[in-house]
This record gives sequence, C-alpha cells and structure tokens, in this order.
Amino acid sequence: MLTQIFNGNLDLTSLYIWIVALILAITVHEAAHAFVADRLGDLTARYMGRLTLNPLAHLDPIGTLLLIFAGFGWGKPVPFNPVALRNPPLGGALISLAGPMANFVLALVTATLIRLNVAPLTLWGQITVINIMLGLFNLLPFSPLDGEKVVAGFLPNHLRPGWARIQSYGIFFLVLFIFSGGEILNTLIQMVFGVFTGQNLR
Repeated sequence: MLTQIFNGNLDLTSLYIWIVALILAITVHEAAHAFVADRLGDLTARYMGRLTLNPLAHLDPIGTLLLIFAGFGWGKPVPFNPVALRNPPLGGALISLAGPMANFVLALVTATLIRLNVAPLTLWGQITVINIMLGLFNLLPFSPLDGEKVVAGFLPNHLRPGWARIQSYGIFFLVLFIFSGGEILNTLIQMVFGVFTGQNLR
C-alpha cells in the first residue's frame, strides 16, 4: 500500500476510503468476538470496555498501521476467560469464529448494496474486499489467528494436545504462508468477491 502511494498508483482519496473501510472491518471483527464471549457467560470483554462498536476500543496502533501500509496486520485481541465458559473448547471456538463470520456478514451486506446499485462501488467495494480478506485470513489454522482456536474447539479431546504442540510453531507456519501462499489467499478473495457481488475484482 505504501509503495502504491509513493509510485502514484494510489491517490489520497483512495487511501482515505481504504482506511475507513479497514477501521470498520476491524471494529466489527473484534466487537463480534466480545459480543459472543459476553453471550456465552464471560464478562471479561464487557469489563474491559470491548463490548462496543467504538473503533478506539479495538484498534491496535502497530497492527493497524501494518494493515494500511503492508496489507496485513491485526486489531487489539479481545481476551476471554475459558474458565467462565460452560464448554471452554467449544466456547473458545465460537468466540474465535465470531470475528471472521461478522466480516463475512458485513461483506454480504455491502455486496448486496452493490448488486442493487444502491451504493457506489468505490467505497462499498473496498469494504467488501477488506472484510472478505480479514475473514479468510483469520480463518487460517495458524496461531495466533482465529482459525487455530476454531480447529482446536472442534477436535476430539485426545487430539487437542497434539494440535497445541503443532501450534507452538504456528507463527512460523503463518510467516511461511504469507510469503509463499499469498497468491492462494488472493485467489480466494477474488472468488468470494465474485460470488458476493457478481463482479470481478479489479
């Protein structure tokens, strides 16, 4: 993103649209984690002021800057207490799944507006793309992403210790994927965008 700006391939208006769309996507993602945790009986997020759609509660300064300028990053993680959940593994999986699912729902809403020609493609197309991107990226089964906890929550009990040992190297798998499997993710983003909007991602 930063390279595009310096090369003149991205104007300030486009950058502003990208930032607005990004802040919205991160906020919805993290607020969904907090909401589901709260509904499942863990009040940690509520006590920490995370049960809100106020972006300031969910933006991590470094993670947000990386998302804007590098194309990948993170929001401020929503903590939850497994002890407060009736079924900690399943509850943790549902809490983790809530963020990506919220991104997909928001992407569907904005894509529908695009299909109906109710909203301009410039802004709403960016919102759709970013939400699809965050949803898919966070479902990758590598720690510390949401996908790792989703898989762990649905594994049989006897397989979870082995999965936890594998995920001790999760960050290395994630870095390897970012540098070698980025095209796979880009292809998936384009496919989902096409299904949602009925248009090709340009």
